[in-house]
Amino acid sequence: QLQASGGGLVQAGDSLKLSCAASGRTFRDYGWGWFRQAPGKEREFVATISSSAADITYYADSVKGRFTISRDDVKNTVYLQMSSLKPEDTAVYYCAARTHYGGNTDPVQYNYWGQGTLVTVSS
Repeated sequence: QLQASGGGLVQAGDSLKLSCAASGRTFRDYGWGWFRQAPGKEREFVATISSSAADITYYADSVKGRFTISRDDVKNTVYLQMSSLKPEDTAVYYCAARTHYGGNTDPVQYNYWGQGTLVTVSS
């Protein structure tokens, strides 16, 4: 029900925008999150946003000031705008939604997951 897209190969310093489109139901009252998993590492939190009633966002320290999470409830889509990309941002990025209005940094709190989209940043 979640389809992530927008990944690709970019150079350090470039920007990239990921999208996560939901289908089958409306997710306007749900919290959303982006997570990533680099090769040989555990999945880690990247960014989260609450339902549009509050639109509260929160970021991992490693991406704060470079990444922006946003949502478009009309399109049932969440975005992750990534700027000033670094090689250490290389990972498979996953979007997730939870049946709660608040965002969350814990992947266990999410009920729906996208399939992941690969972002590779070359130096």
